[in-house]
Amino acid sequence: MVKTELAARQSFRLRSSHTASTKEIPMRGARLPYRYDHHTWPELRDLVEKQPVVVLPVGSTEDHGHHLPLDVDTFVVSCLCEAAAKLIPDEVLILPKLPYGFEDHHMDFPGTITIRDNHLLDFVVDITTSVAHHGFRKILIVNGHGSNAPILELAARRTVVETEAHCGFLNGGVGASVEEIGESDVMSHADEIETSVYLHLNESAVQLEKAVPEVKAPVTKFYWRGWVRGKGSAPLKMMDHWSRISETGVIGDPTVATAEKGERFFREAATGLAELIQEYRAIPIEQRVDRH
Repeated sequence: MVKTELAARQSFRLRSSHTASTKEIPMRGARLPYRYDHHTWPELRDLVEKQPVVVLPVGSTEDHGHHLPLDVDTFVVSCLCEAAAKLIPDEVLILPKLPYGFEDHHMDFPGTITIRDNHLLDFVVDITTSVAHHGFRKILIVNGHGSNAPILELAARRTVVETEAHCGFLNGGVGASVEEIGESDVMSHADEIETSVYLHLNESAVQLEKAVPEVKAPVTKFYWRGWVRGKGSAPLKMMDHWSRISETGVIGDPTVATAEKGERFFREAATGLAELIQEYRAIPIEQRVDRH
C-alpha cells in the first residue's frame, strides 16, 4: 500500500514537471512602493523614519444580489485604498487586505463567511499593534462593510490605548456625494452606487441582466436601512437578519447603475481618501500626561 502511494505521488510529480510551466503561474506584477508587503524587512525598518500612514483595508465575503459577486466590499475598498495611494505614494503604506468580516446577519444567504466579533476585533488589533511595535505611529483602518464598523472603530481605539500610535477608523467613500451622483431614493446594499462602482472597476464581473430593484426594508421616522434621499442615515441603529428585509440581498435599485456614475464616485472617493490621509499624517501626537 505504501509503495503504491509513493509510486503514485512520484508519477504525479513527473507529470506535473512536464505539463506545468512558469507561464501558467499567476505573477504578482510590479513592485509597488506604497505596498507594505512589497518591501523587505530592512526597507520597512528604514521607512519608519518617514512615518507614512499605514492603511489596513477591511472588507467582507457576502451576498450582493444576483448580479454582483461575493467580493464586492473587499474588492472595492482595496481598489479605493490603492487608488488613493497612487496619488500620494510616498506618504502611505497599504497592508494586505482582509477579505472577511462580521456577517452573522447575512448567513441565510449561501456563500457568506462570517468572523465572530471578538475574533475579528482581536485579529485586527493584533495587526495594528504589530505595525505600531515596529515604530509606525499613524495607522488607518479603512472599512468596506457596514457591519464591521463598530468592531473596527473599537479596534482603532484599543490600538491607541495599547500603543504609542494613533489609529483612526474610516468607512470608505469620504469625499464622494451619493446624493449628487445617484438617482435612487434609497441606497443600502448591492444598490445603484455599489453596482456602478463595480461596473467601473470590473464590468465583466457584473451580471447586470440579473439585477432587480428591491426596497423591502421599512422607512420610518427614525429607522431605515442605509441612505435615504433627504434624510441621510437613520438615527436609530439596528441590524436585522438580512433575509427578513431582502429577498435577493439587494436594498436599492441596481438597474439604474452605470460605469460612468461609478467612475465619478470612485474618483471622488479616492481623492478624498488621499486628502484625508495627508491631513491625518500631519496631526501631531501630543505627549500623554498622567494627571493623578
